[in-house]
Amino acid sequence: MNDFKADFHIHTTASDGEATPTQIVKQARELDYDIIAITDHDNTDGIAEAKIAAEAVDIKLVPGIEIAVVTEEGTSLHMLGYNIDVENEELKQFLSDVVERRRKRNEELFGTLRSMGYDISEADIEVGKNSFVSKPSIARALLRKGLIKEEREAYGKAILGSAECRAVRNAKPLAKDAIKVIKDAGGTPVLAHPIQTRGIGRPGSEMFYENIDKIIGRLKRQGLKGLECFHPDQNFEQSMRFVEMAEKYHLHITRGSDFHGKNLAEADKTANERR
Repeated sequence: MNDFKADFHIHTTASDGEATPTQIVKQARELDYDIIAITDHDNTDGIAEAKIAAEAVDIKLVPGIEIAVVTEEGTSLHMLGYNIDVENEELKQFLSDVVERRRKRNEELFGTLRSMGYDISEADIEVGKNSFVSKPSIARALLRKGLIKEEREAYGKAILGSAECRAVRNAKPLAKDAIKVIKDAGGTPVLAHPIQTRGIGRPGSEMFYENIDKIIGRLKRQGLKGLECFHPDQNFEQSMRFVEMAEKYHLHITRGSDFHGKNLAEADKTANERR
């Protein structure tokens, strides 16, 4: 029996996670993980700290990242990058541009929320070391200010799910450009949680699978190297369909909890762990 334990999708306070890189590494060691990847959104600011902690507790750390991207056809995706050189100048410039795009989006989004009667600004957001602001961090701020009773309310049609807020779009980089910059930085580009892809059919339907297969095929031709087949949002049947696609396109198969919380022991399980 193979007891190898890995998690290739973890967020820290360097983006929108609630545990520091050091805390994540120590928790992973206590939980007997053999290898983990830190994959914060749009930045690598937590990697240096995580490396020091990993060396101290003797656990293998993969320096990673997660970047929100869009295809040429307009489909939004998330691209993971593993074993990247965080000092690569092209990658640094690329991420700087991504952060500026997000800053402009957030500025417009806060203005929209205030026009809707929600008194909130960037000053109300608890952010990590790189001042990353995401919709989850906005939702938590709304909760802290007493503007909503529970965090999930923020994503409803009255607030972030409203037509007004959905009209505020982040100018994301093209998937093919993210793939190139990850590879040029010595990394391996992997498509994250494919089941979350929207606008291509009901997730899990045959139409969905046909369309995501086409997207994965195009990404493969653009340099994609892996597919996150095991993710908490993907049940066993869905995970197996993605495994088939990974095998069809000769892609690495990865597993990640997409953890954002304080205690790694509470990370959601993936289909292979739930069975």
